[in-house]
Amino acid sequence: MVSMKKVTLKGLLYNLRSSVSTQQRCETEIEETLRPEHFAACKTVRHGFPYQPTAMAYDPVQHLLAVGTKSGSVRIFGRPGVDCHARHEGDVAVIQILFLVNEGAMLTVCSDDIIHLWNLRQKTPEIVHSLKFQRERLTCCHVPFQSKWLYIGTERGNVYVANIESFTLSGYVINWNKAIELSQRTHPGPVVHLSDNPVDSSKLLIGFETGMVTLWDLKVQAVEFRFNNPESLRSVAWHHEGRLFMCGLSDGSLATWNYRKPTEPMCVQIPHAKSTQDGKSDPCKPINKVEWKSTRSGEPYTIFAGGMSYDRAGKNPCITVIHGKSTTVLEMEHHIVDFLSICSTPWNHDFQDPYAIIVLLQNDLVVVDLTTPGYPCFENPYPMDLHESPVTACQYYADCPPDLIPAFYSVGSKQQKKSGFSEKEWPVNGGEWGTPTCSYSEIIITGHADGAVKFWDASVVTLQVLYKVKTAKIFDKHHKVKNPDAMEEDVYAIQHIYLDPESRLLFVAGAMHVILLRYSKQEVTAEVANLEIGITYEVFDDIDSPEYEYPPTRPLLGSLQQKNGSMGSYSSATSDGTKQENITSLKVKSGPRKFSAGYRPDLVCVLTWVDAERPGNITTVSVNSSYGLLSFGNESGLAVVDYLQKTCLLNMGTPDLYGSMDPYQRIPRSPKNRQAEDIQSVPVQGTFSEDCKSPTSDQINGVCMSPTGGKQIKRQHPPELRRTKSQGIRKMQKAQSVASVDIDANGGGGEKDGSMSFSRSRSSSMSSLENISKEAIQCLVFADSYTRKTDSFTCPCLWVGTSLGSVLVIVLNLPPAGEQRMSQPVIVSPSGTIFRLKGAILAMSFLDCNGVLIPTETEQWKDANKDEYKRVAGKQTSVGGNKARMSPTGSTEMCDRQFAIICSEKQARVMSLPSQTCAYKVKVTDTSFVTTAEVVVMKDSVCLACYVANGHLMTFSLPSLKPLMDVDFQPLTDLRIARTFTFSNNGHAIFFCSPNEVQKVAFSSEITDSLNEMLGDLFIPCDAPEPPKQGFFKNLFGGGSSTLDREQLFGENSGKASKGLAKHMPGGMAQLQTAAAVGTSEIARAKMAAIERGEKLGELEMRSAAMMDKAKTYKESSHSLAQQYKDKKWYQF
Repeated sequence: MVSMKKVTLKGLLYNLRSSVSTQQRCETEIEETLRPEHFAACKTVRHGFPYQPTAMAYDPVQHLLAVGTKSGSVRIFGRPGVDCHARHEGDVAVIQILFLVNEGAMLTVCSDDIIHLWNLRQKTPEIVHSLKFQRERLTCCHVPFQSKWLYIGTERGNVYVANIESFTLSGYVINWNKAIELSQRTHPGPVVHLSDNPVDSSKLLIGFETGMVTLWDLKVQAVEFRFNNPESLRSVAWHHEGRLFMCGLSDGSLATWNYRKPTEPMCVQIPHAKSTQDGKSDPCKPINKVEWKSTRSGEPYTIFAGGMSYDRAGKNPCITVIHGKSTTVLEMEHHIVDFLSICSTPWNHDFQDPYAIIVLLQNDLVVVDLTTPGYPCFENPYPMDLHESPVTACQYYADCPPDLIPAFYSVGSKQQKKSGFSEKEWPVNGGEWGTPTCSYSEIIITGHADGAVKFWDASVVTLQVLYKVKTAKIFDKHHKVKNPDAMEEDVYAIQHIYLDPESRLLFVAGAMHVILLRYSKQEVTAEVANLEIGITYEVFDDIDSPEYEYPPTRPLLGSLQQKNGSMGSYSSATSDGTKQENITSLKVKSGPRKFSAGYRPDLVCVLTWVDAERPGNITTVSVNSSYGLLSFGNESGLAVVDYLQKTCLLNMGTPDLYGSMDPYQRIPRSPKNRQAEDIQSVPVQGTFSEDCKSPTSDQINGVCMSPTGGKQIKRQHPPELRRTKSQGIRKMQKAQSVASVDIDANGGGGEKDGSMSFSRSRSSSMSSLENISKEAIQCLVFADSYTRKTDSFTCPCLWVGTSLGSVLVIVLNLPPAGEQRMSQPVIVSPSGTIFRLKGAILAMSFLDCNGVLIPTETEQWKDANKDEYKRVAGKQTSVGGNKARMSPTGSTEMCDRQFAIICSEKQARVMSLPSQTCAYKVKVTDTSFVTTAEVVVMKDSVCLACYVANGHLMTFSLPSLKPLMDVDFQPLTDLRIARTFTFSNNGHAIFFCSPNEVQKVAFSSEITDSLNEMLGDLFIPCDAPEPPKQGFFKNLFGGGSSTLDREQLFGENSGKASKGLAKHMPGGMAQLQTAAAVGTSEIARAKMAAIERGEKLGELEMRSAAMMDKAKTYKESSHSLAQQYKDKKWYQF
């Protein structure tokens, strides 16, 4: 009996839809070449000034400089191009750094009372050992030159000794109660200084915070001399002969002591004190650090920080250099963290002959030349001026045109007219460069709070400034807008950057202005054109009226340009209007101006106040040199500008872009009620008519609403409409069941006060109330694409992504190229095609039918004085006005010829065009949200790269959206990371890990595998300088340096350290070696057991063989005996 399958109408429709969708797809499958093994994520190099520095050290033999920070980072600098970054686990401050001079090792003392030993003999430093103090807080440490013993001072005033090789404590301890006199009843305070006598290493100088200094005899284990300073002690420095030492005190004085005369100091001087009328000295600031360096040819140098008179309050901090009778005060721009002098020898008992001073400031690194009169500074070769003005935006372009860097450098070198620097070479010149493995150029562009835009050469592992543009000079001096709603902010700050590498067009935006800049090799005298635009949206009181159908035919632009704001949403307020002056945050300087070679402003658009309300911040920008158009969106709407004709083509609020296809019912609100920011949204089902829906649209995600789906909508000019202006937020009722998004007042991801919650609520309830603010424009892409399902040809269009997950397509009707392009208007009209996704739209891109990325059509830059612009024909065919572009496929059948890649905060979709069906989709994250997404080129293919707020770095193949990589990479601990994380081609990315530093990232296994070759070497094996030769009389009378057998003093003979005082923690290679040793021992044990078992089996086999032989012999004997008696009778036996 044959069973009959039940046929339903729903099933028939589903089968019909499937068959239609199948016919619309191309039969050929796209071969994807990217595999998971092609991806691996790691941090490569870090550039910029170390943020919040706390400590510094220098290796005088290897010529390396190390800087520690408050967050636990350590940057090691060598010659320009040698820059290494290491980091401690946890957020701990580095309080002291000590180099094991010429040993390829470094010690760091952290605020969590752990001492770490780093191995610098490899390109990426690693911690070898750690020593955790559990009972006492660490204050300072000291390691003598070519010694394996470390002196450790604590907050309780005790001094311990540790072996650097084994990283264990010795039993030798100097307790604070033994260092003070028996009659002293007070605690001497924490240890603030430790150093051995330059000529007698058996004498250890211990300085306490209260001012007491003790000379401890290590051999006798007793105090030899005690020195009592009248004020608190900050620093101590020895003279190279070992007889005198100098103390820097809290009252700004320098006390010099002879260590054999402890009763009173030889000399006490207050270098910067001024005598008052009564003969007393003015109080001075503490001398935080002092150094006393001798020279062979003359007077010694006394160098100290602080000590200035308090009457200089508010003035810059200073470094004072006293050489002979001359006193030089070097003013610094920032707070002094630390300083040290660079000497020609590492031996303390030799003439030091200092030739430079390294000064670590809170926001800068300064190196002073001591050998040149006037003490000029060396020009810093490191890119430490990233934060010269706070970085507010950045862009990264890998594999850019090779002529771009030389072009920027040629105009930038003319700007850099620096004078007053030392002519000598930079003294920190240790390490060796790595081997570059990337042949292409990389450029980083940074925007700053003062309106500056900087271009950086970021090729391989270096960073060098190329060129700087100052956009603030375009405007008149900032005038405060007399408006209570006006926010106090830096109006010049650059918030968005867009560079077209081929045409060299630069498009930047501030909070309420955009600037288009052109590149020129020669000086140009021109007047800056400017437009004043007020983006508003208007609500139809009778929005549900059958007389108003979407989309209305846009009036001719020629008539609109003559009317200053007469057409509501379509108005463009130009600067040459005769009406009352608009309120703007900035005013462009009028009249012709001379611009030097480089970038000059071509057009400036400034947002105006509307109805006395501040315009929303600009959220995204885009420009296309082939179309001659630019666009930008803010928290309220979109503007499209023809920068060739200097006219505004489209100026429309986001809700107006939908027309009758609006998924929200917009209810007008009184302009007076502008205080409420949160609006309730009630989901309503069945609002759309069936005529407006595509038969293949997904009702929940990826909704595609096109007027071509079903009955065609009648298009006509609406009658005179009653409109109510309201730039504020309006009530919205949801028309379909999509996930809710809580977006801040800046438009879903923007921020004004720098604070942001990294958790965003998503509600799946159909009846829950939602708070929805303005629908901001989040993403803009110019492209040649299909706008409707029935299209057979591509046409210029603008794809618009919003903060509520909508993607709208706007058609651009361009006049023919040439004179007509400059005289006839560009027609801009919404196409009616809408896609819906969950979360704000972050990225959009396009692939052809073969899965190859379709580049943005652009023009090749040519010198304006020599050649005209040429269109890049290798990427797309020329755009000739409204000339139709054929799809790449030559097939005449209806087949999808393009893929649109759309990525939002929650999901990614690949839409087939022109059928507008969802070919592939993937849910990127459920519990978090994507902060940055980009379609990038990699290994002659393309992929979608995403950085998620939970710290994950993810990549997906295209067009199938198969996961290729998902690694827990960088936690989103700071909003700055989300704002500055930028992907680029070939597996590169960057983000600003601090206000001062940019971190480069690689997510290509090819780059990560060759990273070790690209990085420079820190340690270069070399011989240490010979110790100074002692004279005959010094040796005869005992004036020379003496050696100390520290192994005998601090070794096993000293006993064991107190149990529980410190804990040894192996790390890095030591931990691996321990694990390897354990594994080796286990393998050896198993091998021995197997051998023993084999031996026993061998013995058993031998016994079995012997038994077989005996059995055979017995058999033979029995057989012979049986044969012998076989024929005999019984009576014969």
